[in-house]
Amino acid sequence: MSAESPLRKEDLTCRTCHRIFRDPGLLPCGHSVCKVCLQYRRASTENPDDNLSLKNQRELFSQQRRRRASAVSEVLCSLHREKLKLFCLEDQLPVCVVCQTSRKHTNHRFLPVEEAVLDFKEKLKPKLKTLQEKLKIFKEVKQYCDETADHIKSQAQHAEENIKKAFSELRQILRDEEESRISALREEEEQKSQMIKEKIMEMRRDISSLTERIRATEEEMGAEDISFLQVTQWTLQDPERISGALIRVDKHLGNLKFRVWEKMQEKVDYSPVILDPNTAEPRLVLSEDLTTVRFTTRRQQPPDNPERFDWFPCVLGSEGFNSWRHSWDIEVGDGQNWMVGVATESNLRKGADIWRGVWCVARHNDKYSSSSRDQGFVPIPLKQEPKRIRVELHWDEGRVSFSDPVNNTHLSTLTHTFAESLFPFFYSRVHLRIVPVRSQTEKLHSM
Repeated sequence: MSAESPLRKEDLTCRTCHRIFRDPGLLPCGHSVCKVCLQYRRASTENPDDNLSLKNQRELFSQQRRRRASAVSEVLCSLHREKLKLFCLEDQLPVCVVCQTSRKHTNHRFLPVEEAVLDFKEKLKPKLKTLQEKLKIFKEVKQYCDETADHIKSQAQHAEENIKKAFSELRQILRDEEESRISALREEEEQKSQMIKEKIMEMRRDISSLTERIRATEEEMGAEDISFLQVTQWTLQDPERISGALIRVDKHLGNLKFRVWEKMQEKVDYSPVILDPNTAEPRLVLSEDLTTVRFTTRRQQPPDNPERFDWFPCVLGSEGFNSWRHSWDIEVGDGQNWMVGVATESNLRKGADIWRGVWCVARHNDKYSSSSRDQGFVPIPLKQEPKRIRVELHWDEGRVSFSDPVNNTHLSTLTHTFAESLFPFFYSRVHLRIVPVRSQTEKLHSM
C-alpha cells in the first residue's frame, strides 16, 4: 500500500472504545480490539496476539493526520506567528489580528477569512464560466480537427482512386494507339511482302522461260542445214526493279510521340477552370473531374474550413488570376437560378454578406442582371436566352466582360481597379458545366 493511499478512520477504530487503536490485538474470530479494552471487558488477563498489520496501518494513518495538522498550522502570519483570520480588502492579503492594529493597515477594511473566501468564490464564478465556454470552444475545434483528419484521409483515398482511374484510361488510350499503329505497320508489311512475292514469281517464270530459250538456241546453233537460217527472232525486255517496295518507316516513326499526343488530346478534354472542392458549399456536388457542379437539397458533411462557403450555394475555381487576360465558357442550359463571374481572394465565405467582392451576371427565374460591388444588380434586357456564358477577365485593364458565344451577343462589362487575385465564381441552384477548350495542337493546325 502506498504511503499516500487513503486510510479510512472507521477501519482503524476500536469497536469497544470507539477510538483509534492504541495497542490492537487480534481475536481468534479475526476481529481486532484494543488490548486494554479487551482486559476491561473480559476482566481477564488473556493477552491476544499483536495485530502487526493493523498497527502499521494505524501508524500510517497517524502520520497522515500529523502532516495535515502541520500543513494547517503552517498557515500563520509570517510576522506575528498568529493564525490568519482576517482578509485586508485594500492589500488583498490574509492577515492576523495583530496586523489589523498595525500602522501598515491603518484605516484598512477587513473581512473574516471565511467571508473573503465566499466573496472570492462568487467572483470566480463568471471567470469559471468564461473558462468553461473557452473549454467548449477548444473541444469544438478539437472535434473539427478530428473530422478534418478523417476528411483528409477520405480526400486522399478518393483522389488516389481517381488518379489510378485516369492513368488506367490513359494507358488504355496508349495501348489502343499502339495496337492501331502496329496493325498499320503489319498491314503495310503484308502489302509490300505480297508485292515482292508476286514479283519474285514473275521473275522465276521469266528466268525459266529465258533458260529454256537459251537451251533451244544452243541446240539450233549446232545445226548445219538451212533450217538455222529460219530461226525466229525472239526478244525479252529487261526486268525493272519495283519502286515503292520498301515500308514507309518514316510514316510510322516520324513524330510518333507527338502524333500519339495529338490522338490523346482528341480523346482527353482540357478545362480552363478547375473547381476547388474545398470552397464548395455543402449542398453542391462536383463531378470527379471537377468541371461540373450541381445543386442538391441534401447537405453533405465536409469540414467547415475557413475557405468554404456556408450560406449560399457557391464554389470558386482553384486558380486565381492577377494579370493578363483569361476567359472561360460555362454551359448554363435552361437553368433559371445561377450566377457566374469572378470573386476576390479575400471575399467573405461565411454568412450572407458575400457580394462585396463579386462581379457577375445572374439569372433569377426569367430575369437577367449584372452585379458588382460598385453598382449592385442591373437588369440585362435579352431577346434570346443564352445557353452558354463566356467570362473574359482583363485584369490589367480592370475589366470583366460577359457574352453569349453561341449567339455572339454581348451581355455586360463591369469595371474596377483590381488589387488582388480574382477567382472564377459560381453560384448554382442548377447544373453548370465548364466547357472544355480546343487543344493547342488543333490551334497549331488552324494557324
